[in-house]
Amino acid sequence: MDLPKDLFYTENHEWLAVDGDEATIGITEYAQEEMGDVVFVELPEVGEEFEQFDSFGVVESVKAVADVYIPVGGKVIAINEELFDQPELINEEPYDGGWLIKIKITDEDELESLMNHEEYERFLEEVD
Repeated sequence: MDLPKDLFYTENHEWLAVDGDEATIGITEYAQEEMGDVVFVELPEVGEEFEQFDSFGVVESVKAVADVYIPVGGKVIAINEELFDQPELINEEPYDGGWLIKIKITDEDELESLMNHEEYERFLEEVD
């Protein structure tokens, strides 16, 4: 399983890539494999603000409908509009073309509550 080393992870299987005070968010390869073929996504509007761990969207697959939770609080600065026509990008490229939203982080201290690569890897071993 692909597990990039430079990302943060949550117990709900979201990933977060930080670049200064901005971050890109998506769901992990593990999450998309568990869900199966993604057929629909619901994403917030640019400009919406969320507190850490708020639900910000929905990913629907042939097997399940799941809320997606924001790993750190922030204001949405971009959404991946390609997913509206190609939701399968989440399955094909969960860490690249399948990203969900980009945010401006409101409290960088919240990053400390997330898992790094090694911690998430151990977490996955416990889940399976």
